[in-house]
Amino acid sequence: MTAPVFVDTNVFLYALDPADLKKQRAAGAWRDHLWKNRLGRISFQVLQEFYVKASQKWPESRDEARAEVKDLLAWRPVAVDATILERGWKLQDRYQLSFWDALILAAAKSIGCRYLLTEDLQTNQELDGILVVSPFLADPASFFAE
Repeated sequence: MTAPVFVDTNVFLYALDPADLKKQRAAGAWRDHLWKNRLGRISFQVLQEFYVKASQKWPESRDEARAEVKDLLAWRPVAVDATILERGWKLQDRYQLSFWDALILAAAKSIGCRYLLTEDLQTNQELDGILVVSPFLADPASFFAE
């Protein structure tokens, strides 16, 4: 399977967080696999959320968070524009999502993603043609072997 995977903020945060080693390893495996296979997709919203939350959680590591954001620019993040905003509102109303989750879903849809990697939504739920995948219930090796 080679369909692009949109990655939510929480995956990047867990990949750096030593508080839960199991989640850190799982998130890191996903990030590394998607990076190596050029299947990861993100938005500037994800980068912004990541930087803010990482800086708040680990203020002494602000430079590392900035370096991570710079590295993730290679994933060519999508910018939220008027079309994504409008689609986000429609998805928010249709699926009763938070505005932020709806924007992520709209951004994923706008760049042709088939999967959304997140722990914030119900796993295996299909939203507007995008399947929600938990990074902690599936590992990338078995997921991509399907």
